[in-house]
Amino acid sequence: MIDFKSELKIASGKTYGNLFVKRAAVFYWLIGIAVAAIAIGAAFYLDDTVWHFILQHQSRAARIFMHNVSRFGDWPSHVVLGLLLLGIAWWRGSKKWTRIFLSMLLAMAIAGIAGQVIKRTFPRARPSVKSELRWGGPHFSTKYHSFPSGHVAASMAFFGVLMFARRRIGLTCLPIPILIGFSRMYVGAHYLSDVVCAAALGILCALVVTHFFLRKSSNRQSSTSTRAT
Repeated sequence: MIDFKSELKIASGKTYGNLFVKRAAVFYWLIGIAVAAIAIGAAFYLDDTVWHFILQHQSRAARIFMHNVSRFGDWPSHVVLGLLLLGIAWWRGSKKWTRIFLSMLLAMAIAGIAGQVIKRTFPRARPSVKSELRWGGPHFSTKYHSFPSGHVAASMAFFGVLMFARRRIGLTCLPIPILIGFSRMYVGAHYLSDVVCAAALGILCALVVTHFFLRKSSNRQSSTSTRAT
């Protein structure tokens, strides 16, 4: 005999639980958007201050180090690292890590494409370029591709997926895109706002890939294995 009262209690409990989860997700999204907006606004306000501070604290050793960080922090190095890790995970038969490393590469690719579109749509002179107009200029000249930083967007998207998938490991790797961003400012390639906006773009791409590719593929695989058993 079916106990309708208990069934109704379970159903209502699930409904309230799902509603709570959805409201919590919306709340966290609003908090994240507010924090990002404040950080971006502060970055634009502090652009000139940070750039002049960097100019006043230049040294030959630091410049060589930052040039190397900037050179090896570009997307090809991330692709090589991602493919290497992907190959190791596939060789060891770890489907979980194979999906994670594949998602990291996918998020980086999306961030890179989005960054290039923004660069050509909103050309901005790099700090090292002497120009009367900070915004505007040749759409296909790399001297006017300051906004946003492609290095930071790609690196943040790459390690952002790792942070959302495996928090402790991802947080350990988080100083890498931060150092890359500082190196890009130090060598005069970007303003602070270019780096902060690129970081926001990378995190957004990492969130999208984690939600629509990594987690959904994991859920499909778990449901398939459950049906098989």
